[in-house]
Amino acid sequence: MAEKVIYSEKLWPSWWLWTAAVLIGASFSTIFFPIDIFWGVLSMFAGISLCAFALVVTTPRVEVTETHLRAGRAQIERGDVGRVVGHTEDAAREQLGPGFDARSYQCVRGWIGPVITAEITDPSDPTPYWLFSTRNPQDVLSALGSAEQPRSSTAS
Repeated sequence: MAEKVIYSEKLWPSWWLWTAAVLIGASFSTIFFPIDIFWGVLSMFAGISLCAFALVVTTPRVEVTETHLRAGRAQIERGDVGRVVGHTEDAAREQLGPGFDARSYQCVRGWIGPVITAEITDPSDPTPYWLFSTRNPQDVLSALGSAEQPRSSTAS
């Protein structure tokens, strides 16, 4: 029996990354256009398709089920997750910069501003917390049972 999914989100690339993928993919055609227009057009569509495919398959998912939290390739039981806090604006920049702990697990996307920190309480796990991006921090906090509001400044 499949677990009930409480929250699910794909961390899709921003519009400018899709635009860059199209431009990079199309640039492959510059090699083949001098040879023949047919091969140039074919390589342009192949290059764009490959770049778009790469963006799709590397897009991580954040998912909360009744028993697990998943961010990207990592998964942990919810019983091993302690305090969960959302961060936006200055508080998110603090988590990604001066407040960053290199031992943490990260699933961060630069084009998504808000982040979540989820404390790991498993004593056998050396990872102090997970840090992952989300476009909907309040929804993730609610799915994980946290009553906290996302922080927008470091003074909180």
